[in-house]
Amino acid sequence: MDQKTTDLSQGSVGRLLFRLALPTITSQIVNMLYNLVDRVYIGHMQPVDTVGALALTGLGVCLPLIMVVSAFAALMAMGGAPRASIQEGRGDLAGAERIMGNCFTLLLCTSLVLTVLFQALAEPLLLTFGASANTIGYALDYLRIYTLGTLFVQVTLGMNAFITAQGFTTVSMRTVLIGAGLNIVLDPVFIFVLNMGVRGAALATILSQAVSAAWVLRFLTGGRSKWRLRRENLRPQPKVFLPCIALGLAPFIMQSTESLIAVCFNSSLLKYGGDQAVCAMTVLISLMQFVMMPLQGLTQGAQPIVSFNYGARNARRVRAAYRCLLRCCVVYSMTMWTLAQLFPRVFVSIFNSDPALIDYAAWALRIYMGATGIFGVQIACQQTFIALGNAKASLFLAILRKIILLVPLIYILPHFFADKVFAVFLAEPVADLLAVCTTAAMFFFQFRKTMAELEK
Repeated sequence: MDQKTTDLSQGSVGRLLFRLALPTITSQIVNMLYNLVDRVYIGHMQPVDTVGALALTGLGVCLPLIMVVSAFAALMAMGGAPRASIQEGRGDLAGAERIMGNCFTLLLCTSLVLTVLFQALAEPLLLTFGASANTIGYALDYLRIYTLGTLFVQVTLGMNAFITAQGFTTVSMRTVLIGAGLNIVLDPVFIFVLNMGVRGAALATILSQAVSAAWVLRFLTGGRSKWRLRRENLRPQPKVFLPCIALGLAPFIMQSTESLIAVCFNSSLLKYGGDQAVCAMTVLISLMQFVMMPLQGLTQGAQPIVSFNYGARNARRVRAAYRCLLRCCVVYSMTMWTLAQLFPRVFVSIFNSDPALIDYAAWALRIYMGATGIFGVQIACQQTFIALGNAKASLFLAILRKIILLVPLIYILPHFFADKVFAVFLAEPVADLLAVCTTAAMFFFQFRKTMAELEK
């Protein structure tokens, strides 16, 4: 699908959403393979009950820092791409290009800063995030190599969103297919054949991301892209990038607070359940990320439709796109909740073959994903706020679920249950339930108001 053959203002919204979302869903799932494949291979390092489990736990405590890298990419991608789409809907292609150029420059700057910080502070950060004496070696080996490729990760994730926002969803899908396919091939070679272990997994990942980054830049500087990455647009202008940062704060907080959440979960679980509980949490976070990726793909597919028609002041199509997105998100989240409750051992066994860990994590998975079925409402409403350029509402909802609800619950609930580990896992569904109820109520009133103003 590309923008030259796609009119976002015409035709069936449902068909258009499906055509745009299918490649973005594929992209999101495949993008997860970069780190997911690492965890699968590392979790099966022999012997799995010692080396494999400890290496997987070490990689798990690296996840907060990996999420921070992705979060800064989301700050520019999810803040800049919707605003560029709105500008295109208003007929201002030059404005869309200025936004993209400014966001690219900021991605380069943040990549440099993050690389220096993570290289200098790797060990104290990992110990804070739940690494123990048994796992710190594996964590350091992975992180110090992975963070050398921060620039490639930022460019791939951040700038690929601008390809998707133009309607070139198959091109953006190829970006991640190329990198993930290469990662799948290189991982076993570096980990097992060259006997590099977790260092090999990290090296395979950054080499794959480098290839994807080159693909993205080649497209955005070529003739097919409607928004060209031009040298004259690279100089940062506050009036251009500050609104993008404001809008991108919500997805940034959503992803960066995953790091905070991982720290809170890991520290609490290490206290009450030891390394096995932390390892189980690594599996649960991996599964939740994988399960949620198609929802992210759906919302990215809907974003150009909502943003473009909002810029074109077509309230009817904005409403239709949101309703279609909401139905799809709820059906998917309910389906995954059902499968997780019925077959938890199948999901857990993807990451480890140690029977004791499978039993432990399967029990925890049912609790942790207890409210996943209604999470489709949360993400459909929150991402529609972003597509409409409503920075304040999306920012509040991002803070509500993670910081206001989940972090305190992780520490409060263990005081009310004899089984402390159960109480820590229970914090996730309780926070999800409260957040969904608040989001639905807030969206109902805000969306009606926005559409009324648009129709005037």
